[in-house]
Amino acid sequence: MSFETLHPLYRAEQVGELDRRTIAGGMEGFALMQRASAAAWQVLRDRFPEVRSLTVLCGAGNNGGDGHVLAALAAAEGLAVQRILLKGIDELGGDARRAADMATAAGVGAEPWGAGISLEGELIVDALLGTGLSGEVRGAFLDAIAAINVSGRPVLAIDIPSGLHADTGAVLGKAVRATATVTFIGDKLGLHTGAAADHVGERHFRALGVDAAAQDDLMPAARLLEDALIAAWLPPRRRAAHKGDCGHSLILGGAPGVGGAALLAAEACARLGAGKVSLATAPEHVVASLVRRPEVMVHGVRGAADLGELPSRADVLVVGPGLGQGSWGQGVLQAALDAERPLVVDADGLNLLATRFPRTYRADWILTPHPGEAARLLGCSAAEVEADRPAAALALREHWGGVVVLKGAGTLVAGPSGLVVCPFGNPGMASGGMGDALSGMLGALLAQGVPLEAAVWLGVLVHARAADLAACDAGERGLLAGDLASYARMLVNPTMGGDDAAATR
Repeated sequence: MSFETLHPLYRAEQVGELDRRTIAGGMEGFALMQRASAAAWQVLRDRFPEVRSLTVLCGAGNNGGDGHVLAALAAAEGLAVQRILLKGIDELGGDARRAADMATAAGVGAEPWGAGISLEGELIVDALLGTGLSGEVRGAFLDAIAAINVSGRPVLAIDIPSGLHADTGAVLGKAVRATATVTFIGDKLGLHTGAAADHVGERHFRALGVDAAAQDDLMPAARLLEDALIAAWLPPRRRAAHKGDCGHSLILGGAPGVGGAALLAAEACARLGAGKVSLATAPEHVVASLVRRPEVMVHGVRGAADLGELPSRADVLVVGPGLGQGSWGQGVLQAALDAERPLVVDADGLNLLATRFPRTYRADWILTPHPGEAARLLGCSAAEVEADRPAAALALREHWGGVVVLKGAGTLVAGPSGLVVCPFGNPGMASGGMGDALSGMLGALLAQGVPLEAAVWLGVLVHARAADLAACDAGERGLLAGDLASYARMLVNPTMGGDDAAATR
């Protein structure tokens, strides 16, 4: 399975171009609007079958037009429809005006938005602002979004929750918190990363008969990770395989007083199938590490000089978990950089790169920053990273090389093939050590010979899927990084139930 076969994601400008080409190819614009509204109506009926009344809030342009047509369809099916206008019908033109007139002809009343207006429907339809929004929401639209969010009603967003940036997933002042979102023609990158996790709800994509993949000059802005990658890149092992065939990973971390992170990475590495796992850590952590995981070869290291030939004997180095930024961590990181081995760099390894090695560029490493670490690597603020996560991920790869994992809701992977988004994971992952487990998984996959970029796709996917399975068993709150390893092991052994387990989410 290749990068090109993954589900494509587009930027708003690209989807607008697809829309224009579809119309230029012979489909009337209003017919396309009707097709979108019919798709949204079907999602509404499937997802909210008991609903008998709607409040549809309509803005201007095509997004508002979709709302007007949906209101007409709902009325024709006997639902009570309250239509609230942020733009008066007389202010509309083109297809949006036709749509508004269609709703009026269907007997749907219309009332202008105003302070104190009551939202009466059992379900609210958000057709306020579409994907063309780039500046902060203001005025009546801001007030309408606030009213939707405090209503306590389920919300269906048309194309995108109003106030969410279609390219970045950032909130432009305030955004609708939808229960479900139905989006059209091309799936939008901004629906899958950053703040989108709190606003999109269930995602439903409808192509409306438009074949975006046929437009060779419109390359997707990103693609979505899929479960099928696991079996594609991790087939069953040869019956005669031995540990030497499965690679040797060395975890470098656990400065004095902080030994747990490196041990979490080592355990995850072993569970994902590395043939041998070594751990170089401060001497005080050796006994605890052996008691916890005797299969890991633990070496007490007082400083970089004690590493000796350990880095050169390993196939892959994972450096950073519990590394610290003192002299111990600095020396160990320098030794790792000098070893000429593929690297996974996490945690304080990244912080040291930013301060001590700011001009280092390598093709053979994986960097796994969270937004704060990414900000230090880019010399900006974490808020700037979160304001445009896709741009930040691409900038990190351009500056540092290799493959970059920008962690967070809708984790992004920037590599030679382009940008990939992970659609899995859950809020239970907001606990210490999750990144350490990920770095160990990445080290295991590299050790087993998975190519660098594919190893990152797999590692990010398995890490998130394992967290989802763990949360299904016992809930999100209280999920620990150490819980992931056993679930991850199931996922990378599809013949043992990994595929079935993944399908339960």
